[in-house]
Amino acid sequence: MDRENMDQENNVNRIDDVDDIENEGLLDGKGIDRYWSEVSDKNMTYTEPLLVKRTNTTSQIAIVGANVCPIESLDYEIIENELFKQDWRSRKKVQIFQYVLLKWAFALLIGLGTGLVGFFNNIAVENISGFKLLLTSDLMSKHKYFKAFAAYAGCNVVLAVAAAALCAFIAPAAAGSGIPEVKAYLNGIDAYSILAPSTLFVKIFGSILGVSAGFVVGKEGPMVHTGACIANLLGQGGSRKYHLTWSWLRYFKNDRDRRDMITCGAAAGVAAAFRAPVGGVLFALEEAASWWRSALLWRTFFTTAVVAIVLRAFIQYCNTGKCGLFGEGGLIMYDVSSAKATYSGSDILAVIFLGTIGGILGSIYNYFVDKVLRTYSIINERGAAYKILLVIIISSLTSCCSFGLPWFAKCIACPTDLTVSCPTVGDSGNYKSFQCSSGYYNDLASLFLNTNDDAIRNLFSTSTTKEFHISSLFIFFGAVYCLGIITYGIAIPSGLFIPVILAGACYGRLVGRLFESMSTLDTGLFALLGAASFLGGTMRMTVSLCIILLELTNDLQLLPLVMLVLLISKTVADNFNKGVYDQILKIKGLPYMEAHAEPYMRHLVARDVITGPLVTFYGIEKVGNILHALKTTGHNGFPVIDEPPFSGAPELCGIVLRSHLLVLLKGKNFSRDRVITGDDILQRFAAFDFAKAGSGKGIKLEDIDIEEEEMEMYVDLHPITNSSPYTVVETMSLAKAAILFRQLGLRHMCVVPKSQGRPPIVGILTRHDFMPEHVLGLNPHVMPDK
Repeated sequence: MDRENMDQENNVNRIDDVDDIENEGLLDGKGIDRYWSEVSDKNMTYTEPLLVKRTNTTSQIAIVGANVCPIESLDYEIIENELFKQDWRSRKKVQIFQYVLLKWAFALLIGLGTGLVGFFNNIAVENISGFKLLLTSDLMSKHKYFKAFAAYAGCNVVLAVAAAALCAFIAPAAAGSGIPEVKAYLNGIDAYSILAPSTLFVKIFGSILGVSAGFVVGKEGPMVHTGACIANLLGQGGSRKYHLTWSWLRYFKNDRDRRDMITCGAAAGVAAAFRAPVGGVLFALEEAASWWRSALLWRTFFTTAVVAIVLRAFIQYCNTGKCGLFGEGGLIMYDVSSAKATYSGSDILAVIFLGTIGGILGSIYNYFVDKVLRTYSIINERGAAYKILLVIIISSLTSCCSFGLPWFAKCIACPTDLTVSCPTVGDSGNYKSFQCSSGYYNDLASLFLNTNDDAIRNLFSTSTTKEFHISSLFIFFGAVYCLGIITYGIAIPSGLFIPVILAGACYGRLVGRLFESMSTLDTGLFALLGAASFLGGTMRMTVSLCIILLELTNDLQLLPLVMLVLLISKTVADNFNKGVYDQILKIKGLPYMEAHAEPYMRHLVARDVITGPLVTFYGIEKVGNILHALKTTGHNGFPVIDEPPFSGAPELCGIVLRSHLLVLLKGKNFSRDRVITGDDILQRFAAFDFAKAGSGKGIKLEDIDIEEEEMEMYVDLHPITNSSPYTVVETMSLAKAAILFRQLGLRHMCVVPKSQGRPPIVGILTRHDFMPEHVLGLNPHVMPDK
């Protein structure tokens, strides 16, 4: 049964053009502007043809595949038109050398910039948090408990409000971790402002304020976003506004080179956050990037190596005591190498149990994060005031838990064989006195009233089996698990790595205490394995997480156990739901192309998801027709067809992009007769005139001023038409087409007829045509689980 008959059978009329909505009278007298305002109020954007279901009295409009933000695809494909070919033929060896040299120079700058930001973040968080915690400890030592709580909670709220205000008023796109957005960009999705300079500014300072405010969040996820923003800023291809018009920079006015630079930036962000250069490369390869090649591997490795060198230099400087409370630990954040990692069969059983439960807990964590994000999105849509109010509520709750729960813990006598002071005074450490008398410490306060990094360091500490009571570990695990879930999604830059590691380390140490009688592994090593199991259960990464954890902890002997626990936890968790970043991508409505096609796509062919009408141009087209098509559609690519007398039969010349048409129309290289004028265009324009501008700098339709008499003139589209677009036959399996689309990094895929005697093109597929909502909306007879 064809689609037209199915639509009639389901009492559905297909409206394929925005103009048709008004013509069909579906808005009850409302104009198009009113319709658009109603849709935008719901944070939705028209991206697909509409399905209009008629009833006896009303017409209901259902948007198929609606998105939560304005979305454009990126042009990763090389546009092989005559201008491009002429430019490559004319390039000299010295220009090619300049291009290659500049790519490596930018990789160096990305590494330097990200390393400096990573160091600045660390030193700022340690000193701001340190001031707050020392003030609280000082008041507690004087038995001024209410003043201590007021100072602690007050500092937290002030810092939280500052972070929320930055996100709410300057860059809403900076909220959250940013890893899903970077992952989407590298998949070919360009959502509004995700890599803008304002987002970079808010990501840096909002992350510092948010982490310092005591939230159960990390600065590691935002560092990935920060590295990508720095790379994007360098990859703009220059700026006329700031007089950065060096001719070399023009080589990077394309999405392919920006994509490679942002991949380097994402890897540099991980390297700066965890001080794990190899882990950063593997993170970009396993999780972030959708396309990879060996040349990019070298540049990414070089970038992360630069980050490691920058961090090493500054940390050595800080070890002299000139950076306040920051500087301890070097590049190894949580050293567990002092513990002896020998294990037997009973230890393997304990690790299998750890991985299994970690996978279950990780999938439950993802489930509740999904629910909380959907709830918070409703609250955040109400405006900046509601965003800030939500942040204040979560901050107050976190402060109450952090300060209140340690009161339920019993004071523990300080061990006698310590090499450090107990209780800890005036510094971070394992032994916080809180309300306890001299010679005693409060184990819960040692976890809650510390920075998240120091709390993890305490949990990873080896040869301290009895340091934390089992009941305290239960309380801390429950609190961190719940606070991590309800904190992610508020309007502050917040990473998921640290909350997951914190909860996982506590869970692992708890299991270590329970298996103490049958296992020879140190409880600190159990904490590390628990963190690995929790990370595997939530993030669903294996290789990169394994290397990051080993670089974090400096314990290569634990490699087999870390590998085992990651594999088990990921396998278990995959049976329940997707990874947390995949869930966030879906919630944000980003049309992410998976590496594999959905099973039901094997039962469909390419023509089954084509929607029309198809807007095409002739090779030599009337100016008025082009302008009308640009005004009445939102398409970014148009097929170009030649017919007699310019060809023997109708044939597909290629695809022309909207942005290129705007440049051509603005140049006004028109002719009164319908003749080929390609040579004049090649002489008048250069390839760089059609290069993609930076964020928000391209020519807009409003910039085009066409006179009435020029509307009847003609323009030759051949020089700017991509003459070698990727095409598939209409009977190709939709699953095969989806895999090709993703692997080649396409924006447009032409579908051509199987038989002759028909128009040379059937339709164009974009990434939205492969989204499940769109496919199943057009083909309701298809079962999504088959």
